[in-house]
Amino acid sequence: MNLEKLQQSMYDLVVETSTKLPNDVRRAIRAGKERESAGTRSAMSLDTITNNIKMADDNISPICQDTGLPTFKIKTPVGVNQLVIKEAITNAVALATKNGKLRPNSVDSLTGENSGDNLGGGTPVIKFEQWEKDYIDARLILKGGGCENKNIQYSLPCELDGLGRAGRDLDGIRKCIMHSVYQAQGQGCSAGFIGVGIGGDRSSGYDLAKEQLFRSVEDVNQNEDLRKLEEYVLENANKLGIGTMGFGGEITLLGCKVGVMNRIPASFFVSVAYNCWAFRRLGITIDAATGEIQDWMYQDGEQIDFGKTDAEQEVAATSEDNAVIELQAPITEEKIRSLKVGDVVKINGMMYTGRDAIHHHLMEHDAPVDLNGQIIYHCGPVMMKDEEGKWHVKAAGPTTSIREEPYQGDIMKKFGIRAVIGKGGMGPKTLAALEEHGGVYLNAIGGAAQYYADCIKSVEGVDIMNFGIPEAMWHLKVEGFTAVVTMDSHGNSLHKDVDKSSLEKLAQFKEPVFK
Repeated sequence: MNLEKLQQSMYDLVVETSTKLPNDVRRAIRAGKERESAGTRSAMSLDTITNNIKMADDNISPICQDTGLPTFKIKTPVGVNQLVIKEAITNAVALATKNGKLRPNSVDSLTGENSGDNLGGGTPVIKFEQWEKDYIDARLILKGGGCENKNIQYSLPCELDGLGRAGRDLDGIRKCIMHSVYQAQGQGCSAGFIGVGIGGDRSSGYDLAKEQLFRSVEDVNQNEDLRKLEEYVLENANKLGIGTMGFGGEITLLGCKVGVMNRIPASFFVSVAYNCWAFRRLGITIDAATGEIQDWMYQDGEQIDFGKTDAEQEVAATSEDNAVIELQAPITEEKIRSLKVGDVVKINGMMYTGRDAIHHHLMEHDAPVDLNGQIIYHCGPVMMKDEEGKWHVKAAGPTTSIREEPYQGDIMKKFGIRAVIGKGGMGPKTLAALEEHGGVYLNAIGGAAQYYADCIKSVEGVDIMNFGIPEAMWHLKVEGFTAVVTMDSHGNSLHKDVDKSSLEKLAQFKEPVFK
């Protein structure tokens, strides 16, 4: 096999998966967008999402800045050298990272050091399987940390919030799956897709769940019981009112696929792999002799080429009562306290990125810049240097904020930070600090990495680069950066309200359905 051609095939697979959503996913997003109530925050979010998809197509840049842990599933004919395939994949992943198509995401679990090229112990994930066919089947999924963190595994029997006891039967499985959608809220970048694995042990159950994400969104389960279960969950999960980004709305789930395997008598696991709307999963068939691509998977049927939409109009239409409010950093406490949950804001000026490593660092150290009145953006961007050594942002959507809950309130008060931008909301400790200190939480649209990268007009500096590109503090000058106030300085939280209302709605699915 020609290593050079095989490496090019794998590189093409990586780039296409990172930058271009497959046709089945596009159709699901369009169908969801058509069902959402016009003029709502969820409708605005879906408009931004489709705009972002189009921009990623045009720019050939990552749809979402979190390109996840590349996971390859490879089927090979008997006699094909899998070591050659592994070499081609690792070379392709390193090159795609260098070219800004993947974010460097491989971090040493003990030292915290980022390898810089997505290679390291266990990364990328490559799973091989032999088969009798004469060609190579190569599939890739890029599953970001936000949705990966909302994976969940249940051990039956168990007690579930809102649903009561879930037993070792089809109805207990149903309750677990419904609960999995509820617990994801907006932190997993809803509207999302789920893969479910019934049975196995703890590790094989998760493998089976993730394997379901390689099924087409539109296929029909051949197992009649599982088909009915998939249809039930897809219909009823959208009655929970969680909505896109957890803003409340009609569309919470876009796809549900369930698989089953045997188990041992003592264990009964239901494993759920949650995937965000940016469902980056593609596949190719490869000539086993030449290493060249023969065909692409998941590209059958109509391809939705989302036209560029006027997102600003949609934002303005979010509420007849709300105009878009301009924020210019540094922001005063008076201005912050004038904001309330539901307000749509447009930010101009400076903001500073800060994720897990930065927040941990700031608890015990001084900030490298004056953060008084400033904005912290929970973001790990994809960055590239040009020939002159100047940094440019290639992708810059928000990361899940709840990870910073132990630090955020203390850091805001310590440094005088007035606003935090992220996705999925934060908890009671941060909410209390916002009220005491005078701060707000602004929810940006998860996965909209191209949309927000376009709002960033320049990179003014960077600090603490030893943490790696995703975790460094980037100084970004922005124009027209749009977000929604979801936690204000008066003790109000949209996330808390949606969680409460969706839990109440979840309770209606407590009674048995499958006999």
